[in-house]
Amino acid sequence: MSTAVSRQQPPWQAPSGVVSRLTVYNSLTRTKNRFVPLDPRGKEVTWYCCGPTVYDAGHLGHARNYISTDILRRIMRDYFGFDVLFVMNITDVDDKIIIRARQQHFLAEFRQKHGCISDPEVLKTALPAFSAYASKNLPRLEAGLQPDSYEQESGKAYASILEGGTITGHGTPGDNEAKIKMHIKTLSSASKALIAAKENPLSISDDEFYGLTGDVLQHYLDSIYSPSIDPEDYGIFTKLTQHWERYFNEDLRSLNCLLPDIVTRVSEYIPENVAFVERIVNKGFAYTTPDGSVYFDIKAFEAAGHNYARLEPWNRNDKELLADGEGSLTKKLGIEKRSDADFALWKSSKPGEPNWPSPWGRGRPGWHIECSAMCSKVLGGRIDIHSGGIDLAFPHHDNELAQSEAYWTENASNCTAKALDNHQWVNYFLHMGHLSISGSKMSKSLKNFTTIRNALKKQWTARGLRIVFLLGGWKERIEVTDDVESAARAWEASVNKFFTNVSALVAEQECFSESGKLVPQPFQEGEHQLWEQLREAKAKLDDALCDSFNTPTAMAILSDLISKANIYISTSRKSHLGLAAVKGVARWITRILGIFGLDASLLGPDGGDRIGWGSGIPSDRLDEASLLTVRDVTSRYLQPFSTFRDRMRKLAAMHKGSPVADEVLQVCDRTREDLRIVDVHFEDQFPSHRSYVRFVPKDGAKVFSDSQATALRFVRPFSVFRDKMRQIAIKNPKTDLAKNILLECDNVRDNDLTNLGIYLDDREAGQSALIKFVPKEQLIADRKERLAKSAEVAQKKEEARLERERLEREKVEKGRLSHLEMFRTSEYKEWDEEGIPIRDASGEEITKSRGKKLRKDWEKQKKLHGEWLKKESGTE
Repeated sequence: MSTAVSRQQPPWQAPSGVVSRLTVYNSLTRTKNRFVPLDPRGKEVTWYCCGPTVYDAGHLGHARNYISTDILRRIMRDYFGFDVLFVMNITDVDDKIIIRARQQHFLAEFRQKHGCISDPEVLKTALPAFSAYASKNLPRLEAGLQPDSYEQESGKAYASILEGGTITGHGTPGDNEAKIKMHIKTLSSASKALIAAKENPLSISDDEFYGLTGDVLQHYLDSIYSPSIDPEDYGIFTKLTQHWERYFNEDLRSLNCLLPDIVTRVSEYIPENVAFVERIVNKGFAYTTPDGSVYFDIKAFEAAGHNYARLEPWNRNDKELLADGEGSLTKKLGIEKRSDADFALWKSSKPGEPNWPSPWGRGRPGWHIECSAMCSKVLGGRIDIHSGGIDLAFPHHDNELAQSEAYWTENASNCTAKALDNHQWVNYFLHMGHLSISGSKMSKSLKNFTTIRNALKKQWTARGLRIVFLLGGWKERIEVTDDVESAARAWEASVNKFFTNVSALVAEQECFSESGKLVPQPFQEGEHQLWEQLREAKAKLDDALCDSFNTPTAMAILSDLISKANIYISTSRKSHLGLAAVKGVARWITRILGIFGLDASLLGPDGGDRIGWGSGIPSDRLDEASLLTVRDVTSRYLQPFSTFRDRMRKLAAMHKGSPVADEVLQVCDRTREDLRIVDVHFEDQFPSHRSYVRFVPKDGAKVFSDSQATALRFVRPFSVFRDKMRQIAIKNPKTDLAKNILLECDNVRDNDLTNLGIYLDDREAGQSALIKFVPKEQLIADRKERLAKSAEVAQKKEEARLERERLEREKVEKGRLSHLEMFRTSEYKEWDEEGIPIRDASGEEITKSRGKKLRKDWEKQKKLHGEWLKKESGTE
């Protein structure tokens, strides 16, 4: 917990040069500043982004960082037109990497030697490993705790935390409590495996055993054998980092993130790191310690007129943050450092840690110095933008700023403090907000994360994630909730529906044009209004993006414009629908979505005349499955057409001689001849009324793109034929043939075409069906929902019918009793001539008010009995 008092950020110097329209929220000022590039022409922008530490799979928290960064980068490049040079580092030398690589190495070695858990050495090693892990991570447990008593003892010792409390008993649980729960879970899994192996080694497989005990074993093995690692044999470590770097790049492509222009790996910049540290030492801003480490001297840095902790000065004394920034392998020897806040620029390596030569002895770069050295080597002493996750602001980015300013400033003896202050290494610091689950930040160390790959397989799409981050904003904290996910899906669905409708309308008009018909081009009040609404949306979106990449507002503007376009379409369909303004809206929205990175199939910012987004799968992920052969085309599009036409011919044959049947057969024959134009041949068979369909391309084509254009070539004639069948049936609604035709038309729409991702939207009489391309999964889901609603309606109708019958039976049964006999029970003693009680069982006279009620009931029963008598006599 921080013990620092609140401090103000030091002054920030606005760059001079070409002032852009863009303002950005700058972490160096915690406010929005006008963006001014260092480039005198105002075009080139230098950008350094903190990349991953490659020792494990990326999780959704990383996706949040890199997708949001990608969105800003694309907007800078594709909307504002800046020439962005984007540099990202790969941290492949780090304490976490060293530990993970050794642990995996030693566990793999141990498994190779003792793969079978019946080997006595397995339990001989695993049991003390269990105790050691428990002692280190769950201090409330007694030393030497055995697996058999673990569940009971841990439940007692950490009951309050397991029930949602905190370590201190105050406040709300956070990362520390999450870490305790993680260790409890790790030991729980290990204890079950160890108990099973002790009692009966055959009751648990070797893979299962090592899967459950791996964490405790690898920590223990590393604690024993780490000194045996050759510090100059980097293979153990690069094997890990190269694997996860490749994995990271594949994740970036899956998320449709642009790859960096330049990648810098720490392992490839060791000499540059050494030189960078040496210069800081020579300037008096760093010192060496007896073990051969080099630390940054914050006191000397500030004494020379610099400001330390520019980003988060209020955190400069936060011991937890400072310790985390130094790494888990750093010696905790306070006497070596002049101040607890001083941070390592060069770490002397202990046995088992990789090292490289330096003036201070063999060692490795500190975490913070790596970015400064590599960024300075590539981009120089001043950069426009530096970015990363907000969790890196202090101490990592603050330390970067300090050491870089120390490196690039003039010698202290030749400068005044004011002059020293004037060197600003970074002009704009952008920090991406957290993504959290249940209030806790996603963290590899807490194991509360979902990997990017698992998320894309099970719950999310790359587009869906990007929409969440666009709706949430780049710097704001986003909490993963059902509402957040629902909002993203609803936004995507509304855009999908808009593009589907517009594409269908455009395709229909193109068909009219191709047939030689003139397409109406009205420009009345509706068209004028939609063009004006498009102009206003463009201006508002420009304001939003100029306002520090305000994507939540931009997304709302797009949604609003889609709603207005939908209103225009729905109100204009009954008259003449002009598509010029609609196409203008759709093309502009397509372009903006491409700029936001929501269309993986777009290779550039300009969508041209394109309307709609692609599948969301990056183009380099598409394979030969996107091509169709002649046989594919025949089975996919033509066979359903042929089958439907056969059904029509068979229905007509069953009603031979009727005018409706004759018309159906005439249309079938004309369609057969018309389809020869598109190289489709129907060979009708008699008397079976079946046909064989062949597709013989005149141009000899062997393959076709799996695209909407290919589908329309065959689906449009299908749809036209179906329209004609429906029109025949609608004109003759009372015939059985017409009813059967309409049923078949509905069936082919709702079933046969669903698996093709095609929906025929039947419109008013006289209008052809609108051909829409919709993902088949959505069509199947929609059909399932319709069937469920129909079933629900049918069930309610049946329940209502049964209820009516029940009431009728009760009424009949009630009417069986004569009104003259209904009150002749033991409740009463005396009745009048009509059978209405005048005295109760005790002899008391019936009161006047009660008598009125009895008379009323008697009249009702008289009526019911009269109706029953009529039914019984058959006179009703």
